[in-house]
Amino acid sequence: MALNRLDLAIVAVYLAGITAFGLRFRKRQRSLRDYFLADRNIPWWAIALSIVAAETSTLTIISIPGLAYDTNLNFLQVVLGYLVGRVVISFTLLPQYFQGDLFTAYEFMERRFGRKLRSLTAALFLLTRAAAEGVRIYAISIVVGIALGTGEIASIAIITALTLIYTFEGGLAAVIWTDVIQTLIYVGGGIVGLFTILHGVPGGWPAIHEIAIHAGKLRVFDFSPDVWTPYTFWAGLLGGAFLTTASHGTDQLIVQRLLAARNERQSVAALLSSGVVIFFQFALFLLIGVMLFAYYGKPSAWFGRADRIYPTYIVTRMPHGISGLLIAAILAAAMSNLSAALNSLSSTSIVDFYLQHKAQLEERRRLQLSRLTTLVWALILFALALLALHKAGRVVEVGLEIASVAYGALLGVFLLGVLSRRANQRGAIVGMVCGFGVALWIWLGTRVPWTWYVPIGTVVTFSVGYLSSLRSIGIARASS
Repeated sequence: MALNRLDLAIVAVYLAGITAFGLRFRKRQRSLRDYFLADRNIPWWAIALSIVAAETSTLTIISIPGLAYDTNLNFLQVVLGYLVGRVVISFTLLPQYFQGDLFTAYEFMERRFGRKLRSLTAALFLLTRAAAEGVRIYAISIVVGIALGTGEIASIAIITALTLIYTFEGGLAAVIWTDVIQTLIYVGGGIVGLFTILHGVPGGWPAIHEIAIHAGKLRVFDFSPDVWTPYTFWAGLLGGAFLTTASHGTDQLIVQRLLAARNERQSVAALLSSGVVIFFQFALFLLIGVMLFAYYGKPSAWFGRADRIYPTYIVTRMPHGISGLLIAAILAAAMSNLSAALNSLSSTSIVDFYLQHKAQLEERRRLQLSRLTTLVWALILFALALLALHKAGRVVEVGLEIASVAYGALLGVFLLGVLSRRANQRGAIVGMVCGFGVALWIWLGTRVPWTWYVPIGTVVTFSVGYLSSLRSIGIARASS
């Protein structure tokens, strides 16, 4: 069984419809504020759904079910940490971002420390976000290749090109409002998928529950003190909290949405409510993985890799029409995440680098350059996705590993700026370099799980940065 004409028509209608919808926002783009911040006129609930879409990708939808298929529900411990991280951001970083008229998170670094640190943090974001996004875009080829039979390169090119069209023209407003639609599509598609699998297993939920219990698939909490296990309660809660504080508090991909809110209060409401949706979403796709285990009862190696299990079920086992809907839902997640990455990479490139040297550039020219930069980043991400084609392992974890290496250094230096008045730019740079170097060494040279990368990187960056600042202050006083 494979997709038929009805399924392909649904996918085609979705792709054409979402692209056309995004293009409706072109006429609203008259300034850099419109293009990168949607004129700060987006309601909190739309920002909340856009945040969910921005941190969700094809990785989540295809790899999280594969993770549960291979293991259990332990990943929910990390999601609990996501909720804690959102609360921390609301009290520490968001009040700082709404003091002044900021376009990016890294402008705060210049205001607190100086231009050098702003450039360093922005550059680290560009490098790591691009690398992580390359892995996420690669995940698109897994789904499209299984569903449509197209080659990996063609699959990546199709989605990248369509997403680029409306992101290029409509800016952040197009990104956020298409995110709202795409979130509803892929969450709704996940719910439809869950009930379809439920009816596909003989005996329904009682049979699934018995199989899952016997195989230990419904286990959520693991309180073991083993530091080498990535999904214990301690690693999950602490690692998830640090990861979210970094990704939602220092990564322009999310901060850009928070800055598009009408005021700080609405920004906080968007951030916290998105956490509730995220918890529901991860629980949904983990449960789908458990149900697929009950349905197939085969090792994931039988499918080639765990990431292929859910897409394979959609294409080969689901009724026509529903298959097309679910493939469209997966593509919705892919496009929403890619559009967010393109717009945030472009905003940081223009605001944090180019305009530093061309501050007097007229508004029309700024908008033209912003669109051109969006196009350039699309080409770069396409190239990086091709490099990720042969990367082994579950792609969701690969993406999280790459992002987590940099997040510790970014979070550590941001907390240094917020929590310490004695820290200076020189010390912060030393701390950031050390924190990033330690995290990179841990990733490449040890067996430490990725859930510990951000906490370790943050502590090293903050500690070294603070001590180095004190030392430079002491040297300056001694020489004066």
